[in-house]
Amino acid sequence: MIANALYHRFPRVDEGDMSRMRATLVRGNTLAEIAREFELGECLRLGPGELKSGGFRRESILADTVEALIGGVFLDSDIQNVERLILSWYQTRLDEISPAISKRIRRRVCRSICRDVICRCRLTWWSRFAAKRTIRNLLSTARSVA
Repeated sequence: MIANALYHRFPRVDEGDMSRMRATLVRGNTLAEIAREFELGECLRLGPGELKSGGFRRESILADTVEALIGGVFLDSDIQNVERLILSWYQTRLDEISPAISKRIRRRVCRSICRDVICRCRLTWWSRFAAKRTIRNLLSTARSVA
């Protein structure tokens, strides 16, 4: 649902940026932030050991709580209600997130500077290349294992 919302907000963003934005929004600490906003930690029924160790503040438990709430709403109603709920929880975060501007600038610069690949060795799981480029009489070489 978050990926769908991002896709409709940023239809021209490439897959890599889209994936990074989605990962930022759905990772555990973001889910824990949502749980803290609604003070869900105070509503949890935890065992005495978890209570003593501060489990109601632990990020993993708070993130799991948000996921459980989403699952509960889905089981109790339908996917449209879940989507409305998630999008309302994420509205501010969706408004604040944007594709990596620095990556767009880097891409523009990389397109304007042509690279000369002088050697390439590629296996299915390992790739290595060497490149050289001369710009204004400065020679630059690079080797990479990717």
